[in-house]
Amino acid sequence: MSERTVRVRVPATSANLGPGFDAFGIACTLYNETTLTLTRAPGVEITARGEGASHIPADERNIVWKSVRYLLERAGCNDEFRGAKIHMNNRIPLSRGLGSSATAIVAGLKAANAILDNRFNRHELLQFATDMEGHPDNVAPAIYGGFTVNTVTNGVVDCFSFLPRIFMRFVIMVPNFYLSTKSARQVLPVEIPMKDAIFNISHAGMMVAALARGAEKFLDHAFEDALHQNYRAELIPGMFDVFAAAKRAGAYGAALSGAGPCLIAFVPERRRCTDAVADAMRSAFRDHGVQARPLFLRLDTKGARIVNDRSAN
Repeated sequence: MSERTVRVRVPATSANLGPGFDAFGIACTLYNETTLTLTRAPGVEITARGEGASHIPADERNIVWKSVRYLLERAGCNDEFRGAKIHMNNRIPLSRGLGSSATAIVAGLKAANAILDNRFNRHELLQFATDMEGHPDNVAPAIYGGFTVNTVTNGVVDCFSFLPRIFMRFVIMVPNFYLSTKSARQVLPVEIPMKDAIFNISHAGMMVAALARGAEKFLDHAFEDALHQNYRAELIPGMFDVFAAAKRAGAYGAALSGAGPCLIAFVPERRRCTDAVADAMRSAFRDHGVQARPLFLRLDTKGARIVNDRSAN
């Protein structure tokens, strides 16, 4: 067998969710698909279409290819597979806080692992992805699906994934500008006051408890944060006004999606107010001179998955 091809589908993710900075994440029903063929001959051929296709490197800098090489190295298969054909079909906006880079990392790892007959389990893939990404908040839900709580202890990552007992929809507003994670991290302080740490510990704990128990009355303030959003607000015009507008329109709350600039509102499914929330958020953004479009998503429950597996002799 000289070639083997797999296609993998990986969900978009939203990290932090307010108080769960670098620790919480959710998988959403918006997907990138990547087709990978590993070849014995050297050389890489990369094509892309969809969101941000013109900005995706088609050479050794490509994140999918880097993650494929990472997994092959860990498996000791560098000499067996020296090249690849990669096709990316992207629906997740780039540099908007929806985990596009994490999706690429997970796609490469998951696809290469499938070609190697799943030599590594999901927890090992999570460790590899975290080592590449630097933190697990996006890669964990991309791999596991659902709502994830993630810790890193002495470099070892753990992930608890669960499905909330409260049915929510997500309204994600996508502003018409980019924001790099590097820029969003540069505005954060090196140290924080004790009161802010306590605020986030209590609110993060309340969020997980309420979602796991199905106690929606405790979500009214659970999405509030004191660690990162106050500092990043200067990068996103009208951010707190958009949050307030979403809540007035019926959302439990709203938060910065990852490092932004997307904002995500958590909407009770039973209230049937997603359109009203989207209109309110778009109007609040417009008041600050920002044009934004909505995405209406649900919780993805499966994470990254192989959608086909075909071999060529």
